[in-house]
Amino acid sequence: MKEILALNAFDRATATALDADVQRLVDQRHRVMGAASVLFYDTPIEMVSARGAFLYDANGLAYLDCYNNVPSVGHAHPHVTAAIAQQIAQLNIHSRYLHRGMHAYAERLLATFPAALSNLTLTCTGSESNDLALRLASAYTGHTGVIVTAAAYHGNTAAVAAVSPASVRTVAHSGTNASPVRVVRAPDSYRVSAADIGARLAQDVEEAARDLEQQGFGVSAFLVDSMFSSDGVYADPAGFLTDAVAVVRRHGGLMIADEVQPGFGRTGGHLWGFQRHNLVPDIVTMGKPMGNGYPMGGVVTRPEILSALCERVGYFNTFGGTPVAAAAGMAVLDVLEAEGLMANAEQVGAYLRECLRELITRFPAIGDVRGAGLYNAVELVDDPTTRSPAASLASAVINGLRQRRVLIGAAGPHGHILKLRPPLCFSREHVDTLVRAITETLVSLGH
Repeated sequence: MKEILALNAFDRATATALDADVQRLVDQRHRVMGAASVLFYDTPIEMVSARGAFLYDANGLAYLDCYNNVPSVGHAHPHVTAAIAQQIAQLNIHSRYLHRGMHAYAERLLATFPAALSNLTLTCTGSESNDLALRLASAYTGHTGVIVTAAAYHGNTAAVAAVSPASVRTVAHSGTNASPVRVVRAPDSYRVSAADIGARLAQDVEEAARDLEQQGFGVSAFLVDSMFSSDGVYADPAGFLTDAVAVVRRHGGLMIADEVQPGFGRTGGHLWGFQRHNLVPDIVTMGKPMGNGYPMGGVVTRPEILSALCERVGYFNTFGGTPVAAAAGMAVLDVLEAEGLMANAEQVGAYLRECLRELITRFPAIGDVRGAGLYNAVELVDDPTTRSPAASLASAVINGLRQRRVLIGAAGPHGHILKLRPPLCFSREHVDTLVRAITETLVSLGH
């Protein structure tokens, strides 16, 4: 998993020559933040402002953002910005006081979920949400075993880092007999037929569940991102998750749907990624796009699952569910509805995949194009016959696009999959810019 962490990161040893101002900022960054500092691209960018689907650097240059999932309805959206500013100028306090704004937001958000999922707990991040979800599942089931996919990422607390194989420091500790975590293969639709994906995943989950039971952990939860975002973005065929979830439940475990990346309309046809699979999870977690830049997260579940934990230890989050958080969350839902962003994700995403698939015949290095809505992936390969991952090419493409002022990310266990996850206000014109930049970059690289 080291490749995926290194791919997007600025590396001093291989960086191109930097101008004096950027070099000073890089040096300061490493001095004050040390080993925890992460920067994108061979040539880092100093960003100073943003709007819609664009970021602007210190020189006033615009960069088309095809990567950032936090400002989901668009950078610096005026409606969200105004809602936050107005509320923070009036009141911001923790949720141990009554506040109608928070109650109204909770009611509106819960109305988008299946009726059984009727309790909401607000947090500040997706990591906190997944941490709480694991605690809920263990308290309710009495078990500790967790099943995740092979390159999953679910957050950075101690508990969720342990169930995030994409975090390189946990890989050696995941999936061993001494650990209550078992990893299963991602549903690789590029290498496994559509007819076999669901059955293979269900069989892998069955084997993992039996092993957890034999080791005395039992099955607490199957924690899954329905778009398999870090594994490489696997959306189809819709419904392939159903059998695996049934296996987990037969073994007494719960399904935790991590909607931090697929949620809030990103997949186009549904507000929540799990809906593409016609599932009702036991617990749903949210984060990144919930407040469009304001730190928000949440957990939705059934009352009896929440009660199983709260009867023992309770839960409180100082900044979760504040009046400002509620205002931000409500404004995001306003924009999603008023601007038709879910339908836009569906339509523009389909156009993007159509344009990208036209490049496959021209560039053999493009092995596969896949996704749903405005969450898409381009898998790069060294050899289209063996389908061997092209990690070095992916790195070159990402940096080549950066030079053309288009920003994307990477996914997959080798970091060889281009991850395209733009704000939901992305347009067909933006698609044309992106596809043109990918074409020019591949040509310049001799592919």
